Amino acid sequence: MHGPGLWGIIIVAVVVVLLFGRGKISGMMGEMASGIKAFQKGMRDEDKPQLNASTQAEAPHETEKAKDA
Repeated sequence: MHGPGLWGIIIVAVVVVLLFGRGKISGMMGEMASGIKAFQKGMRDEDKPQLNASTQAEAPHETEKAKDA
């Protein structure tokens, strides 16, 4: 068995555009892109509290040193 040829891909693309329309397809792609960006932002936000917790743990030691001096 072989994969679809160039004409098969073109026919499928034309049918998809006719069924959904250009506006709906671009809207779906925009929604997918915003979902990916939100996921990436969520992954970055999960890393930040761990860094903040380590810096907050160090902060009391620094204030104790300042009081001793």
